[in-house]
Parts: sequence; structure tokens; C-alpha cells
Amino acid sequence: MTSNSLFFLLAISALAFSFKPSKKDKRVKVLIHTEYGDIKVALYDETPKHRDNFIKLVKAGTYDSLLFHRVIAGFMIQGGDPDSKKAKPGAQLGNGNVGYTIPAEFHPELFHKKGALAAARMPDEINVNKESSGCQFYIVQGTVFTDSTLKNAEARIHMGAKQKIFMEVINRPENAALRAAFVRNQAKGNGDSLQILGQKVAPMIDAEYEKTPHRVITEEQKKVYTTLGGAPHLDGSYTVFGEVISGMEVVEKIAAEPRDAADRPKKDIRMTMKIVKK
Repeated sequence: MTSNSLFFLLAISALAFSFKPSKKDKRVKVLIHTEYGDIKVALYDETPKHRDNFIKLVKAGTYDSLLFHRVIAGFMIQGGDPDSKKAKPGAQLGNGNVGYTIPAEFHPELFHKKGALAAARMPDEINVNKESSGCQFYIVQGTVFTDSTLKNAEARIHMGAKQKIFMEVINRPENAALRAAFVRNQAKGNGDSLQILGQKVAPMIDAEYEKTPHRVITEEQKKVYTTLGGAPHLDGSYTVFGEVISGMEVVEKIAAEPRDAADRPKKDIRMTMKIVKK
């Protein structure tokens, strides 16, 4: 075969590959415009309540002129507080709402990787069902984990779940004597006695933990968290309903902005949104 023939075959192969039809992304796309550039997000069909609500608010212009009111470098940028539209410089934000919440839509396969779009919410103490804010959202910048730091993060996730179970177990009527013993020894600072009591109640906590659905970081997710990065400690607690498909560099710029003690950027960063076809 001559060199010209080989070149011709390679050219034809490349041309055929370039015209190979690609699977069309049919997810709804939203363009978030800022002075730093545009962030395009795709909304997940697996979270229809959050998807449809976000679309409704975008079409109504609810997000236009609102601020990214909370930014933490290496973690996330948050916006969508209606009170931020006319907020004075330095005013603390984050409590604004649209008068309703959205039921949580948790899916283990939708996790807090870098670029994840998720719903903010009120804390567990007043929101036991982890319902989402009707309007506030955040985009994960996150950090890249090592195997060791990811293992520590996973341990903290399990520890937090077990602490909640401990409170439920210790407050049961049949465990009143055990609860009194904890309170008494804690007040006296009896560390050794508290450790013995902890060992006594541990089997009960472990038994309850095994019966309760809890977060497990899959091998595929571990690979993402140790290469792309993210915020695994939020998984299973906040609804992820979309992801950034372009403009992650804009998220990085916003996250790097100087901020005050409440994590509000010292410079107002406003947004507008619109639905886009691709």
C-alpha cells in the first residue's frame, strides 16, 4: 500500500468518525449569566419536583438581579435569596424564600461532585424531612480528596448518623436509667464511666444503624471525588438536581471573591437566568 493510499484511508476514517451521530442531551438547560461570564447547567430528570420548580422560577424572572450571596472557596457558591435583590451592602442574607419548600428527592447516583447544582435548605433542627428551599441553590466547587481524606470524610458521615441514632436510643422510655447515668457522669466529668456507658450502648446503636438506610460512597464516586473533587459530606442531606456543563471557570472566579464574616462577597455579584436549547 502506498503512502498516498494510507493517507486516503485515514482521512476517510476520520471523516466517518466526525459524522458519527452523538446521543443528544435532552435535559433542560439553564444559562446563568454573571459579569464574570456564563454558567450553563443541565437539570436532572430524576428530580422532577426540583427541575420543574427551577424552570418555573427561571421563566418567571425570579432569579434576575439576585446575588450570589454566599461564597466559600473550595466549597461552593450560593444564590437565589429573593431578599438579595435590593439588599444593602453588608446586610446578612440567606433567610429569604418564596413561601414554600420542596420535598427532598435523594438519589444515591446524584452526588455532590464538582459542578453539582443542589438545593439549599433550613437545618435539620427545624427541618427533619430535609425539605429544600423553594428558591435558594448552590453550585459545588469542592476540593479534590486523597484516599485518606476521603476515608476520614466518610467516617464523619457515619459518625454524624450514629450520633442521631444515639440520641433517639438514649431518649427511649426503656432507657431512662441509662440516660440518667450519662447525664450524671457527664456533669461530674467522669470520663472513664462515660466510656464504659458508651461501650454498653454501642451495640444498640450499631444494630439500629444497620437497619437504617445510610450513605455509602461507591467506588465510582470515590474515583470522582479523588480526581475531579466535590463535597461528599453533603450527600444524602441536600438534593442534587443538576450539574454544570460549561462555565465551571466562572464558578471558580466567583468562589475566589473576597467575602465578609458571613461569607457574603464584598462586591455584589448579580445573576440573570434563561432557558436555552443547547
